[in-house]
Amino acid sequence: MTHFAFREEDLTLEVDYVVVGSGAGGATAANELARGGATVALIEAGPWRDPEDYPSSTYGAMRDVFDDWGVGIARGRALWPIVQASCVGGTTVINCAICVRTPEDVMLQWERDLGVGNKAWRDAIWKHQDKLEVELCAEVVPPEAAGRSSLLAAKGAEAVRYDGHPMTRYVKGCVGSGQCLQGCKQLKKQSLNLQFVPEVMALGGTVLSCAPAERVLLEGRRAVGVSGRFREPVTRRKGGRYTVRARKGVVVAASVTRTAPLLMASGVKHPLLGKGFRAHPGTGVFGVYDHDVDMNVGATQGWASVQYRIEPGMKVETLSIPPEMVASRLAGAGKELVARMGDYRRMAMWVVAVRAEAVGRIKRGLLGEVSVDYSFARPDMERLRKGLALLARTHFAAGAVKVLPGIYGLPYEIGPDQVDLIENGPLDPRSYILISSHLFGGTTMDKDPTRGVCDEYGRVHGYEGLVVADASVIPTTLGVNPQHTIMALARSFADRLLDA
Repeated sequence: MTHFAFREEDLTLEVDYVVVGSGAGGATAANELARGGATVALIEAGPWRDPEDYPSSTYGAMRDVFDDWGVGIARGRALWPIVQASCVGGTTVINCAICVRTPEDVMLQWERDLGVGNKAWRDAIWKHQDKLEVELCAEVVPPEAAGRSSLLAAKGAEAVRYDGHPMTRYVKGCVGSGQCLQGCKQLKKQSLNLQFVPEVMALGGTVLSCAPAERVLLEGRRAVGVSGRFREPVTRRKGGRYTVRARKGVVVAASVTRTAPLLMASGVKHPLLGKGFRAHPGTGVFGVYDHDVDMNVGATQGWASVQYRIEPGMKVETLSIPPEMVASRLAGAGKELVARMGDYRRMAMWVVAVRAEAVGRIKRGLLGEVSVDYSFARPDMERLRKGLALLARTHFAAGAVKVLPGIYGLPYEIGPDQVDLIENGPLDPRSYILISSHLFGGTTMDKDPTRGVCDEYGRVHGYEGLVVADASVIPTTLGVNPQHTIMALARSFADRLLDA
């Protein structure tokens, strides 16, 4: 088992495959390649964090495991943060491990509109998802671990008469510690730094951490390796350089905001590189009850509804956040904010995420800086507004005494007879506290090389031995959490490489 962390010395290696990125796509692809007998080097920009070293606070998580302290921003009419991790295991360390199968209607759309896949291809993806659910112990959140916030959401949805369900997650024996966003110290969440990455090493693979990739090495139009430089994660002090040669190919899974810029820096040429960026932007609404909810106790996310995934195009779910994050979302300062935080134990937060129509672009600046241009379309804001109104009604149906809409221009709190204020609220995205952790595109799939960067197996059109295996290839929004889809695609792409 070989692991190279930050080091001053230069390093040169040679393997069959180099995989850049150790999140849902990269770790899964590396694992499948190693299981198939290939020698693999897995390169990760961030550090290795053992569960006992996971931070206990949001601040600590931003410092230790979030990419750029969690302050990556998409720019457009509104600024909104992009949340990703930078550590071995990637965002699987800090997400809620939600497991949702790829919707058939989405894959049929890909086949119809983009020439991506067919029935056999779809069946293979679902078969991979069958296996992943077993390997990563996918379980439905049990009532005893759900927490009061999720139980209230289920009660409210039933009263408002729409369908919902306890989430299925890659969690084995959840104890409801509410630490998903910081990393699960209880070792219950099956994040890939605990599962697939150690297996890669046990099968003879090598892991480089604190090792941002700078270039994919090309000989003509064939990918032959990756080069970069070690970087200390806190001080960002630069260390030795590394070069990893690849006898058979390079798999890039550096994240939606990093994969396309890395290919740009490497000299990969395609007119659509960086284009087709999409997202599930969302926001939340607080309900305040006449009894303690203690949303920081129980599964961070335990209940969801996808009834409105296709029309109007949104999903709603619970999301429990710690006091410091609540304080950053509430209006007011000083004594006023302190007084409002007195409601914390009685709060439940539920969120809406929309299948946005807007399409953006990922750019790489002259000095290597990454930026995302993205402006919300009016229909996206209308969906968001509908979702918030639905959640407000759900809160009141569950017994909330007031709702905090968190919308500029509306009262700080509203009662049951004021939900129409949300329904008729502003459509300016600057009026909302927006966030997105579900990102897609930048190297999208399409059978036609003039319409997409990659084919249906992630192979970059016009290049040999170069595959993308993260959400960058996904050409549309899904309307569901994407981790299960990303891992199944990555495993399928790796199998194709092994069969070549």
